[in-house]
Amino acid sequence: MKETIAFVGVGRMGANMARRLKDQGSNVTAVFDAHAPLAVELGAEIGAEAATSLARVNELASVIISVVTDDKAMRAIFSEQGDSLLLGAQGKLFINCATVSPQIYIDIEALAHKVGAESLEACMASSITQAREGTLYLMTAGTAAAFQRAEPILKDLSVSLRHIGASGQAAQVKALVNMVMNINTAGLAEGLGLGCALGLDLTMLREVFSQTGANSQVLKTDGEDMQNRDHSCFFSGAHAAKDSGIALTLAQEKGLHLPLAEATRTQFDRMVSEGFGDLDKSGIAELTFPGRGRK
Repeated sequence: MKETIAFVGVGRMGANMARRLKDQGSNVTAVFDAHAPLAVELGAEIGAEAATSLARVNELASVIISVVTDDKAMRAIFSEQGDSLLLGAQGKLFINCATVSPQIYIDIEALAHKVGAESLEACMASSITQAREGTLYLMTAGTAAAFQRAEPILKDLSVSLRHIGASGQAAQVKALVNMVMNINTAGLAEGLGLGCALGLDLTMLREVFSQTGANSQVLKTDGEDMQNRDHSCFFSGAHAAKDSGIALTLAQEKGLHLPLAEATRTQFDRMVSEGFGDLDKSGIAELTFPGRGRK
């Protein structure tokens, strides 16, 4: 029997994933968001019910994909009290895509199994455009049974699908991906900022970077935006600060000191405190280029 699919959390990523699955012929039956107008608008667009409770989401779908913001939001939708995805959850499959602390995923899997459901983490190392086009890089973790059930759906969303291992492990890998990406972003902003202060042609400098050891994926995605102050948000500075914090917590648990990650987290925290947290992570350049500030 074909799965019915619901989305919980329909911001830019969740909404585009829902649109993609609808385009691929999936039966997307329900959408839900803590900010109800988002769900109403998307539901009208794709022909899905804008559910007004999490319990109703479970009534309408066999597979529920969550794309929420942080640890607190994940705990809330899987609460053991009040309205929750744990209500009426027997037989459901939860595919959870948030970048959160690995322990959250371990705990949610245990809660899901307790009520006769399955849970799979599906961490995304891509952005909004890839969500709409179905070219996400997805890393999953959980039981083999949960992965096998989710695989046909996730293949419609991804260009690369990798099962990492037991619950929590994909979240660990995602935390490291974002930690290194954030370090690269902060470093690029400093390099281009210093180049600007020296009066160098930044287009030339980016070209030189691209042909030398200074090259990186971040140079491709963020370099021109840093130069032109185009910080349209694909991955916000606030999220970068949060994700750097997740990685640092993991390091502290293992007794490791990561000075570059700590310095980077400090920079992104400063970005938030100075009012730039809603900008794309490329907006960290506003802290390093001479004479800059909010437009």
